[in-house]
Amino acid sequence: MALADITERLHAAEQAAGRAEGSVKLIAVSKVQPAERVQAVLDQGYRVFGENYVQEAAGKWPAWRDHYGPLELHMIGPLQTNKAKVAVDLFDAIHTLDRPSLAQKLASLGQARGSLPQLFVQVNTGEEPQKAGVLPADLEGFLTDCRAMDLSPVGLMCIPPEDQDSTPHFAMLARMAADHGLTGLSMGMSGDFEAAVAHGATHIRVGSAIFGARTYPAA
Repeated sequence: MALADITERLHAAEQAAGRAEGSVKLIAVSKVQPAERVQAVLDQGYRVFGENYVQEAAGKWPAWRDHYGPLELHMIGPLQTNKAKVAVDLFDAIHTLDRPSLAQKLASLGQARGSLPQLFVQVNTGEEPQKAGVLPADLEGFLTDCRAMDLSPVGLMCIPPEDQDSTPHFAMLARMAADHGLTGLSMGMSGDFEAAVAHGATHIRVGSAIFGARTYPAA
């Protein structure tokens, strides 16, 4: 029932924000989840999922696509440049375009393939030194460089600092997207997605609230 509960909360948040039902895409984040949990959600008919690790996703989703048919797969974790080729073949959207070297690699792959997944630029709204993402002050130049390479980002993504209220970060991301003519806003997770919807999120990323707590393998 977890998926149904989250969907109900999402629809209530859309209504409270005066937005049409279904205007926000729920990405079910299935990273490091046991196969039976993911398959239970697939068996309910859900078809939009998010993964953080290219290698993990490549090991399970091609077979599930063969079995379940068309589905959407979103890359929401840091993307290493040397994994970019696998990623563009596997994912429908990449939410973590965050540095010039990755932009250059994606541009090269796009020219060779003739197409690319949807691209979101990750913005480090909290300016945290340990976190990936373009700094807010550098976003304009980064977008200019991306567009000069024939990349066409559709939106922005952020992961607010864990110890802060997410709301100002969502508001900042929405302002930056509007300033640069971008309509996509990938923001909001299990604990704060209602606030993200209120600030215009088009994609929310919810994992443990749907699948249950993750158990990471021992190092």
